[in-house]
Amino acid sequence: MTIDERKTNINQNNNIIQNLVLENREKLSISGVLDVLSFDDQIVILETELGLLTVKGENLRINKLSLDTAEVIVDGEIYSLGYSEKDMDKKSGGGLLGKIFK
Repeated sequence: MTIDERKTNINQNNNIIQNLVLENREKLSISGVLDVLSFDDQIVILETELGLLTVKGENLRINKLSLDTAEVIVDGEIYSLGYSEKDMDKKSGGGLLGKIFK
């Protein structure tokens, strides 16, 4: 399945729309956040409607957290963003620590 097919499939089945807005690699606004699984000054792991989102950087801090509106704002020096599947830990047998130390 291609990325476009997957996006179409997700949007048709669940009508999920998620936005990531990165401003100057210093401010990341994320919508569609279900939960904050872990965070410190170098990594933030979020459960979103489209899978687990890992934000890596330095001096990271959560500026705004509103699970009612499903929005999170992360400030700091952002180096990378990465998605992984929600069910990946069940398939591979690894847990949250396995994802952090990949």
